[in-house]
Amino acid sequence: MNKSFKYRIYTNNQTLQNAEKWLSLCRQLYNDCLNERIIVYKERKESISVWQQMKKLPALKKAFPDYKQVGSQTLQDVIQRLDKSYQGFFRIVKTGEKAGFPRFKGVNRYHSFTLKQSGWKIKGKYLIIKNIGKFKIKFSRPIEGVIKTITIRKTSSNKWFVCFSCDNVSQKILPKTGKSIGIDMGCESFLTDSNGNKIDNPKFFKKSQDLLKIRQQRLFNKKRGSNKRNKARILVAKVHEKIFNQRKDFHFKTANRLLKENDTIYIEKLNSWNTWRSLNKSMRDAAWFQFFNILRQKAEEAQRSIIEVPAKNTSQICSACGAIVPKDLSIRIHSCSCGLTIPRDFNSALNILRAGQALSIS
Repeated sequence: MNKSFKYRIYTNNQTLQNAEKWLSLCRQLYNDCLNERIIVYKERKESISVWQQMKKLPALKKAFPDYKQVGSQTLQDVIQRLDKSYQGFFRIVKTGEKAGFPRFKGVNRYHSFTLKQSGWKIKGKYLIIKNIGKFKIKFSRPIEGVIKTITIRKTSSNKWFVCFSCDNVSQKILPKTGKSIGIDMGCESFLTDSNGNKIDNPKFFKKSQDLLKIRQQRLFNKKRGSNKRNKARILVAKVHEKIFNQRKDFHFKTANRLLKENDTIYIEKLNSWNTWRSLNKSMRDAAWFQFFNILRQKAEEAQRSIIEVPAKNTSQICSACGAIVPKDLSIRIHSCSCGLTIPRDFNSALNILRAGQALSIS
């Protein structure tokens, strides 16, 4: 299976400057290629393929010698990244949904570059990249499988990471438990399972909101382009980065626990929440989409089953008798004429489990 391994890296100022220069050149190439596509379409109503733009790279290096320092495969990846943005744009347009056209990248909007088979090597705990320098890797776990590509990434808080994309990584298969479970996602609690267990929503964003507000106000009052504004921007980025890391760690730990205890997990399809913008603030803080993606990835590695169930009416149907009991979001207790009175989310989890088992049989 394919898997990525991410590590923090450290180096001296000169190497950082070289890496920053690569980022700047890659960003400039991305913007130039995007501009070329826009101009050609406006003037000739034609499109340029990724291969046509890649063929121009040798001429680009002759005209602008700075690009000779950047690996050819890295420059090709920049053009391929732009092409993927175009493909994603047209794919969404075909579905009839509103899509954002690929945008030009500002100074703080382009964060990474990729190297493939050549131009780098690992020597002990060091990563050496040709024309950039040597990075010390903080190995938190061993690299597994065969390394196919490496990506150097700079975060908004000026931290640097390397991500190794590997093939042929062995699966970590968990022992069978013979158990299955349905889970219902919520806002008051992060999730409720069909056994009646609840996992509280940690609300990381809400807890950091006051600090974030203070730092954002300080950033707003700083003069654009000044060093003080840049320092204030980094402080804001650090708060967002901490929230992201806390949430991701929580999602991984929750997913690992569910997968360790169950062979099959039934989840609800979130088709009605088809975009991140359609969620309210509490839902965004819970980050359901990210959690489900992590759950699927870990399930594939552990050879567990994740089955999606249509979410329609899972909170309205009585899990005991099957009757429809209409209720709005403010009503948190399911009470049916058959005598069943249980929390609304628990009732939904039971319905998800039952619907999922019916799908499995059919």
